[in-house]
Amino acid sequence: QVQLVESGGGLVQAGGSLRLSCAASGRIVGIRSMGWYRQAPGSQRELVADTTRGGGTNYADSVKGRFTISRDYDKNTVSLQMDSLKPEDTAVYYCNTNVLNSAWKIQNYWGQGTQVTVSS
Repeated sequence: QVQLVESGGGLVQAGGSLRLSCAASGRIVGIRSMGWYRQAPGSQRELVADTTRGGGTNYADSVKGRFTISRDYDKNTVSLQMDSLKPEDTAVYYCNTNVLNSAWKIQNYWGQGTQVTVSS
């Protein structure tokens, strides 16, 4: 099966920075995309940023210009550099990957989530 291991997250003051990282491992034929989602208390889970195998990226409007997503194709990792953090960014952040697995099925996998808290 496919596993995602996340690192990063924590408590930071407004205006500060954090860097989230996620590594995918397991019986993977090919990674089609990797990205980050977040869910604030009482809110729906939303896309923060993702990237495809061809290098295309998507960002939520609320984070454009502040967050940067990057992939390391050799290590099967994805990172999210978060700058100029705001209290509104407070949420649980989830790593996501869409892969073709060894059973030749296209499936989504999720990390366990990591808390990001931005204080005023």
